[in-house]
Amino acid sequence: QVQLVESGGGLVQPGGSITLHCAASGTVFSRHVMGWYRRPPGKGRELVAENRPDGKMYLLDSVKGRFSMLRDNANRTVSLQMNNVKPEDTAIYYCNSHLPVAAPLDYWGQGTQVIVSS
Repeated sequence: QVQLVESGGGLVQPGGSITLHCAASGTVFSRHVMGWYRRPPGKGRELVAENRPDGKMYLLDSVKGRFSMLRDNANRTVSLQMNNVKPEDTAIYYCNSHLPVAAPLDYWGQGTQVIVSS
């Protein structure tokens, strides 16, 4: 059973920075696709960043140049560094893990809230 635990959310001012962390257990971490999703208030969930076992990366267009995702296979963690945050980045952020197969079973963390406000 894969378990994902996020941390690091909170209140941040526009233009500021915040880093989210996700620790994984119960799986062969290096074989999993790891991702960060978010659900803004009143909106659907969207993929923000993804890191695949082959090293390929994805970043949502609206966060390119501001967010970066780091992966540490040895410590089974991923992080999302969020710089120059904007009010529209306000959301609950979720860590996701799944194998790179056709119909994967998704694992989710409990979510961590980020509020961008002055």
